[in-house]
Amino acid sequence: MNTKRTLVIGDIHSGLKALKQVLERAEVSSDDLLIFLGDYVDGWSEAVETVDYLIGLRKTHNCIYIRGNHDELCLEWLRGGKDNPLWLQHGGVATLASYSKADPKTKEEHILFYENLQNTHLDAENRLFLHAGFTNLKGIDYEYFPENFYWDRTLWELAQSLNPDLQQGNSFYPKRLSHYRAIFIGHTPLSKTGVVEPKQIANVWNIDTGAAFKGALSLLDVDTKEVWQSDPVHTLYPNERGRN
Repeated sequence: MNTKRTLVIGDIHSGLKALKQVLERAEVSSDDLLIFLGDYVDGWSEAVETVDYLIGLRKTHNCIYIRGNHDELCLEWLRGGKDNPLWLQHGGVATLASYSKADPKTKEEHILFYENLQNTHLDAENRLFLHAGFTNLKGIDYEYFPENFYWDRTLWELAQSLNPDLQQGNSFYPKRLSHYRAIFIGHTPLSKTGVVEPKQIANVWNIDTGAAFKGALSLLDVDTKEVWQSDPVHTLYPNERGRN
């Protein structure tokens, strides 16, 4: 199926109001390909509603759902009731409260959703989409630990520390950055205190603009680099703390 645009969406963190707002502002249609970079839950109060919405969205739109670390933590709890204090400290409390109102059928549907998330997506134009990063110098096909795809922060750290005068082809240019035309990630918020736009360093684009905190949710056209953003997400949930 031919698609009109390829649009990548950053970390939502249960901010369904922001997601609906940014999709409307970008005038998303059923012709567009939507690539979600993960972390659908943990933050604001609408975890169940957000996943319900995403499950419904793929019935009418072309969607690719990438696995985030928070999605995996939520799945572990849903499958076995695993108590993870660190998860609870980083948004899990709001997710637990949301799921306390969900019926068993909904939980089973959500388990299937989380289990079928993709770790990575590589498109026909050699553009890589994943939540966090990878560590193998040869690229994603050689990664020893799949958990790195949704936990690693060293890829973005590498991009930020790169000498801007260092060009591809130089023997010191990072091999990890040499395999793909572009890499789109979330995971590491660009700001927790205010609104910023997605940021490119070398060929790496970070789309996590802090929706779990006091930033906005961002959507990027990967071809034109046009950006659409929601209102600061905390203003859409004025009686909640999110992960602030």
